[in-house]
Amino acid sequence: MRIDYIKDISTLCKISLLFHVFQIIHNPPFNYHPWHQEELTEDVRWKYGLPPANNANYAWIQHMIHHLAPNGKIGLVLANGALSSQTSGEGEIRKKIIEADLVEAIVAMPTNLFYSVTIPVTLWFISRNKKNKGKTVFIDARGLGTMVDRIHRELPDDDIQKIAKTVGAFQEDKLEDEKGFCAVATLQDIAKQDYILTPGRYVGIAEQEDDGEPFEEKMQRLTNELSGLFQKSHELEKEIREKLGAIGYEL
Repeated sequence: MRIDYIKDISTLCKISLLFHVFQIIHNPPFNYHPWHQEELTEDVRWKYGLPPANNANYAWIQHMIHHLAPNGKIGLVLANGALSSQTSGEGEIRKKIIEADLVEAIVAMPTNLFYSVTIPVTLWFISRNKKNKGKTVFIDARGLGTMVDRIHRELPDDDIQKIAKTVGAFQEDKLEDEKGFCAVATLQDIAKQDYILTPGRYVGIAEQEDDGEPFEEKMQRLTNELSGLFQKSHELEKEIREKLGAIGYEL
């Protein structure tokens, strides 16, 4: 396992173990290619469709599903592109997996959880025999965690437990939607979203508290601030032009 994966797979393990024992926990290489698709076109694992040669995301997903026991569960970390990609048949594969009622939970994670890169990722929880059938819970956890330095974020145990308890409440059919954080969607709801699994499409945006500042005053303040930024931008542009000109480069 590469060092930049360790923190995120550790978070996945903690969340998984808090509400169920999983048969498979995996953090496959993101968007891996080439993966020798041409040698595996007739492979029995591709029940939901042949994965494209230029991206192994849905090869990994189907590989794991194929090896699940009748009541087996998967917890995995994937790049966000797998939630919505429609290219090279990936959208159709995702549609068939969803229609098979395998996707139990989708959790959008914050950025900066890796040691070496800042990309956000998503946790997928797939189950052969879901307790809450015909439904999927979507969780937008992008606002959780704490920056421990300029480029690293950590999820404290309280945040991990919040995610796990949300999934657990969903499994018991006791979860209430929380605007901006979690929502339960039926297969029909997902179909209306073209089988795209991006949590933001389902949870919406949390309502912002009124700060009490009158609209006209706020607009005047923001306009003044923007004007100052524009002025500063012009000054910096002039300074850059002068310094480039001094060394023989004119813009």
